[in-house]
Amino acid sequence: MADDKDTEVGFFRRALGIFAYSRRALELVWTTSRALTLVLAVLTVVAGVLPAAIAYIGQLIVDAVVAEMNATDPDSRRVLLLILLEAGVVIAVAACQRGISASQSLLRALLGQRVNVMILEKALTLQLTHFEDSEFYDKLTQARREASSRPLSLVNRTFGLLQNSLSLASYAVLLYAFSPWAVAILVLAGLPSFFAEAKFSGDRFRLFRWRSPDTRMQLYLETVIAREDGVKEVKLYQLGPRLLARYRDIFTKLFREDRKLTLRRDGWGFVLGLFSSAAFYGAYAWIVLATIAKEITLGAMTMYLMLFRQGQSAVSAILSAISGMYEDNLYISNLYEYLEQPVISRSGSKTSGPHPERGLQLEQVSFAYPGSDTMALEDVSLQVRPGESLAIVGENGSGKTTLIKLITRLYEPTSGRILLDGVDLTDWDIEALRQRIGVIFQDFGRYQFSVGENIGAGDVRFFEDPQRWKIAAQQGMAAPFIEELPDGYNTQLGRWFKNGRELSGGQWQKIALSRAFMRSDADILVLDEPTAAMDAASEASVFEHFRQMSKNKMTILISHRFSTVRAADQIVVIHGGRILERGNHESLMAMDGQYAQLFRLQAKGYL
Repeated sequence: MADDKDTEVGFFRRALGIFAYSRRALELVWTTSRALTLVLAVLTVVAGVLPAAIAYIGQLIVDAVVAEMNATDPDSRRVLLLILLEAGVVIAVAACQRGISASQSLLRALLGQRVNVMILEKALTLQLTHFEDSEFYDKLTQARREASSRPLSLVNRTFGLLQNSLSLASYAVLLYAFSPWAVAILVLAGLPSFFAEAKFSGDRFRLFRWRSPDTRMQLYLETVIAREDGVKEVKLYQLGPRLLARYRDIFTKLFREDRKLTLRRDGWGFVLGLFSSAAFYGAYAWIVLATIAKEITLGAMTMYLMLFRQGQSAVSAILSAISGMYEDNLYISNLYEYLEQPVISRSGSKTSGPHPERGLQLEQVSFAYPGSDTMALEDVSLQVRPGESLAIVGENGSGKTTLIKLITRLYEPTSGRILLDGVDLTDWDIEALRQRIGVIFQDFGRYQFSVGENIGAGDVRFFEDPQRWKIAAQQGMAAPFIEELPDGYNTQLGRWFKNGRELSGGQWQKIALSRAFMRSDADILVLDEPTAAMDAASEASVFEHFRQMSKNKMTILISHRFSTVRAADQIVVIHGGRILERGNHESLMAMDGQYAQLFRLQAKGYL
């Protein structure tokens, strides 16, 4: 945290840029609901002017009462009319405040939804590497936690600043008649508290940014302890107390910093607030002495005391609003830093290629993860033609899944190129390209949707098409067990929602296989170890069925079980990101290299 501290010069430079995001926040609120924004603005102006009118009417009432008390023939009708007038203005103020509150509440709901949608829309444009970057995740966490409420807060404070400025201006006009020095005292008395509050707003924001990784860890620990996909091992391995202790330790660390900041802020706030109190009571004595000296009337004294007290509140509110606007700007900067995250245009315009007979080609492809000096893949060249099958084998971390992510353009090669039908993938329209590819990853999604929607997720065009669900389920070997479920394809899966049903690992894998077959026009089918939890016989059955259903397509199989990949037309052995061996099963066995060694090693396990 010490490294992140701004210098005092940096603090004031930020303070000068207080309105950097105010215009954008106002535009955001305005475009969210023009009607509500206009209502809020009008009511704010009216609510800003009326309090001075109440004070002035109050003076008239007191002076009228004094006059009637000294009159030989008193008439109370004028006093009563003034009281009715003040009551009407008070009612108008209350109505304005209610209207402001209602407008703010409705805008808060609309704006929260608008900002959350903006954050999610941005997420859809980002690359996979963004989500694998911890610093980016911190930005995303910061944006989602505070930024959805801060634009409206900034607008509310802006309107509050306008309202209190109008009130202060009207108070100042009336106070000026007493003494210009009274106006100066009123304004200057609030400045010490303002500078302290602005300084602590910056400290609070820096603390917020510093604590983001720890906050994310707390949220993760909550997920592990309290969600069904983590609770089994938490209970079995008795991890609960240790994880809960870590959760408490993080809170203690964060609370220590919160406490330090809170005590500093409130301590200085109290000391500097004494200046405001001293100014008020000094002015109080001055006005009372002027009344005793008969320089002003009793009604004027009442009005000036009210003006000074309310004026002091207005000054405090104005300075607090400016300080709050500074703080809001800091938090809104998180939102716009996230929304303005640069995204390289990744989509070309090609929807077909001139040489479909060439299929999929990788030419000297290398890839390194951002920030890493180690190549995950290096100088990989291979080709899969229509109707051919490719099997990729290798130990964990050898680059097999990375290769698939490059083919699907979830990553971009660091060097080299990948072609489909003779066209570089970067020239393809990204949607048209992905429509050509059906992939099942080992960590495939298990959506808390219905069975049919879990299958339909494979092709968003037919997401709610029951007929396509059934065809894909037949091809993916899932139809028999789906038909036995209580609501068939409408059965809710998972335990998050009412009447949800959990499937076995093998059943989920067949759902995932069916999802891949939803893309009937896909001519590149990839299985990235989705059957790893199956026994060898079941996996062999699935792969054989997969090959039968995709005879005229390009198929890529990744598996640790060599017995299931031996029928592939081409087998590639990857080690350390490089292709170590390639050929069919017979040629690789004859080569007597790593493939042959590992094949024999696995074969012993079945003897």
